Amino acid sequence: MVKEQKTKRPSSAARYRRVDVAALDRGRRGKHHELMAGILEELRNAPLGAALEIPLSEAGVGLANLRSAVHRTFSGKGITIETLADDGNFYVWKKDASTK
Repeated sequence: MVKEQKTKRPSSAARYRRVDVAALDRGRRGKHHELMAGILEELRNAPLGAALEIPLSEAGVGLANLRSAVHRTFSGKGITIETLADDGNFYVWKKDASTK
């Protein structure tokens, strides 16, 4: 009885390009990235005691998602903020480290 030898199939050409993992940008780039980048830049340049007023109608995202995205962005950057919202606007400002 002769054992049937399995022949290896020749490897097919790679379908996808290979990249070095070290070269990849590992940062989060969610769907609100541009909005958060703009808010982050403006708030970094704002003086303590000044809030940004963001019209909810222009934000393109609901209040809950906006608040969540803002807090996630700023906590990741180590910036302590406070937020407030009314019927038409969302406010965000840097929290003064001396107040509790």
